[in-house]
Amino acid sequence: MLVFILKRLLQAIPVLFLVTTATFFMVRSAPGGPFDKDRSIPPEVMTQLNKRYHLDDPLWKQYLDYMGNLVKGDFGPSFKYASHSVTELIAAGFPATAELSLYAILFALVAGLSAGIYAALKHNTAGDYIPMTTAMLGICMPTFVLGPILLLIFGLWLGWLPVAGWGQVPGDKVLPTITLGSVYAAYIARISRGGMLEVLSQDYIRTARAKGLSNFRIIFVHALRGGIAPVVSFLGPAIAGLLAGSFVVESIFQVPGLGRFYVMAAFNRDYTMILGCTIFFAFLIIVFNLLSDILLVWLNPKLRQQLSNGV
Repeated sequence: MLVFILKRLLQAIPVLFLVTTATFFMVRSAPGGPFDKDRSIPPEVMTQLNKRYHLDDPLWKQYLDYMGNLVKGDFGPSFKYASHSVTELIAAGFPATAELSLYAILFALVAGLSAGIYAALKHNTAGDYIPMTTAMLGICMPTFVLGPILLLIFGLWLGWLPVAGWGQVPGDKVLPTITLGSVYAAYIARISRGGMLEVLSQDYIRTARAKGLSNFRIIFVHALRGGIAPVVSFLGPAIAGLLAGSFVVESIFQVPGLGRFYVMAAFNRDYTMILGCTIFFAFLIIVFNLLSDILLVWLNPKLRQQLSNGV
C-alpha cells in the first residue's frame, strides 16, 4: 500500500507542473492586463505598477520567477487586492467553500444511496423507475438552472428559506447545499443501484437468503460493502468537483467562499489569483482521488491482494 501511495504522489508532480504551466501561459495569452480597467491611472503610475509586479519582464522570466516562488509555497501577491497575498485570500475563502462542499456531499450520499438501494431492491417496478427517472432529471439539470428554480419556489413564492447568505440567518445553508449536491446525488443513486444489483445477484447472497438471514442483514452486512464500491471510486472526483464547481452556487446564493475570488479574478485578469486557485484545486483533485483509491483498495480484498503481489 505504501508503494502504491508513493507512486501516486510521484505521478502528481508532473500533473501539477503541466497544470501550472498551461494555466500560466493561457492566462497571459488573454488580451488585456490586470490594470486595464483602471483608466484613470497615469502612464507613469502604470509603468511603476508593471515594474512592481514584474509585468515588464520577458514572459519566460516571469514564468521562471513564478515557478521558483511556487516551489517555496509562495503564490504571490494579488493584483486586485493589493494588501493581500493569494495565500491569504485562499485561506479566507476556502473554509466557506469547504463547508458548503461537505454539506453537499453528505446530502448527495444520503439521498443518492437511499434512492439507489431502494431502486435496486424494487428492481423493474415503480419503486425503481421513479427514483431513476428523477435521478436522470437531476443529472441533466445544471446548477445554474436548479439554483434559481429552488430560490424562486422556496425563497420567494413560499418564503420558507432565505435566498442568500451563509450562516447569517437560520436555514440559509439549505438551498445552496441542495443545489450543489443534487447532481452528485443523482449520479450516486444510479451508480449505487447498479452496484447493488450486481452484488444481489451473486451466489453468496443467494446462499445467505437460503440460510434464512433477514433482508436487513443481507443488505447492510453482506451486500452493501460490495455494492457501494463503485460509489467509493466516484467520491474522489465528486468531492473535488464539488470544491471546484461551487463557484456558480456561491454566486447565486452569495456564499462568501473562494468562488467569489476566482470569478472576480477572471474578470479582473488577476493572474496570480487565477493561478493560485487553479493550482490549489488541482492539488485537491489529486488528493481526493488518491484518498478514494485508498478507500477502494481497503474495501476490495482482491485489489489488496493484487497490490501485495506487486500487480
